[in-house]
Amino acid sequence: MPLTEKQNFMKVINGETPEWVPRYYAGPIPFSTKPQQCASIRCSAIPNRPAGEDSTSSYTDVFGVEYVATKETGWMSLPKPGRFIMEDVTKWRDVFTLPDLSNVDWDAVCKKDVDSMTVSPDDVAVIFGGVGNGFFMPLMNMMGFTNGLVAMYEEPEAIMEMYDYMADWYCTAVENTIDRYPVDIFSVGDDTATATNPFISPAMYRELIKPYITRVSKYAMDRGIPIMMHDCGRCEDFIDDWRDFGVNSWNPAQVVNDLDGIKKKYGNELVLIGCWDSQGPAGWADAPEELVRQAVRDTIDRYAAGGGFMFWGSVYGAPDDPAVDDKRRWMQDEYEKYRETPYK
Repeated sequence: MPLTEKQNFMKVINGETPEWVPRYYAGPIPFSTKPQQCASIRCSAIPNRPAGEDSTSSYTDVFGVEYVATKETGWMSLPKPGRFIMEDVTKWRDVFTLPDLSNVDWDAVCKKDVDSMTVSPDDVAVIFGGVGNGFFMPLMNMMGFTNGLVAMYEEPEAIMEMYDYMADWYCTAVENTIDRYPVDIFSVGDDTATATNPFISPAMYRELIKPYITRVSKYAMDRGIPIMMHDCGRCEDFIDDWRDFGVNSWNPAQVVNDLDGIKKKYGNELVLIGCWDSQGPAGWADAPEELVRQAVRDTIDRYAAGGGFMFWGSVYGAPDDPAVDDKRRWMQDEYEKYRETPYK
């Protein structure tokens, strides 16, 4: 009996060689002719973007940071420029208080969330996240990178007190939800790096970030649920630390990292999701069709051998630019034509 898209997806997550290269995209895929392979779910009781709001709307997160999306950012939400809410991290208690979760009817909320899914958990791998936005990035979003990084260096005690408070809240949310959803993969994330280097040293990561994300991840580790890390930029310095709290897949695994060396070192024990050079020629506005298609084939050829890889290509540009849609169409078509090639 042939594998379903979900079964093939989970073979890679579980360190096995798949029958075809899975594609990571947690939602309906533009221009795709294949079934959706994974979907994300988050608890609607955890305040984030208001339910029903479209991606162009502004919103305020649980810490009080206001986000806006513009055409120039491809409708991705970013903190509103110049609106930092915290100047002195030692006074964080005066800046924000996380919402009270003690009166949430978790059974009712989680059932409603599952019932509202547009795909069946039997057909797609369900990735559960949405209980928080990590630890590093919330601080940067509240203070800005300059003041936030200085605070991590000068006031580690205050940072740890704040992170302990945040972790308590995250853990309350996870503890009350993880068994109420059909969870296949547990998602954590924190963008800790630029395109050239991490924002902080491994030593600072181990002191100020790792203990708290480990607390959150423990719920998945105790249940044997695979953990997926989201971290952009050249963040390979932290991989061994991620492995300590159960991470076995990573997106978007950008090419600024030594992906060949990482694949050689970890093999199928760390699934590389992405490996797509979005800044290379295939991502340029005037990229011709054959160049985009060849980039898809080259990426799959380079990283798919033996498993431990999922394709995730991205195209940037103005949302209403027909050339952007053309590249998306070429990319998806070539992926679907070529995805079985490595395992024939």
